[in-house]
Amino acid sequence: MPAQPISEAAQTFGARVRARRQELGKSQEQLADASGLHWTFVGQVERGRRNLSLHNLLKLAEGLQVDPGELVQGLRAEE
Repeated sequence: MPAQPISEAAQTFGARVRARRQELGKSQEQLADASGLHWTFVGQVERGRRNLSLHNLLKLAEGLQVDPGELVQGLRAEE
C-alpha cells in the first residue's frame, strides 16, 4: 500500500508542483537539477510526502520558473 500524503495541503502543493513541471515538459530529474535538489526529494514533494522548508520551497519555485506564492496560494494548515 502506498504511503499517504502527510496532509491535504501537502497533497495539493505536490499536485501543483507536478502540474507545473509537466507544463514545462521537465522530468523530475530535470526539475531537481534546475532546483538544486535531489530527484527523490522532488518525487516525495509531488506525492505530498514532504514538508518543505522555506529555502527548499524557494529553490523549487525557481526551478519551476514560478512565483512561490502561486504554489502556496490558498493552502491552509489543518487543525
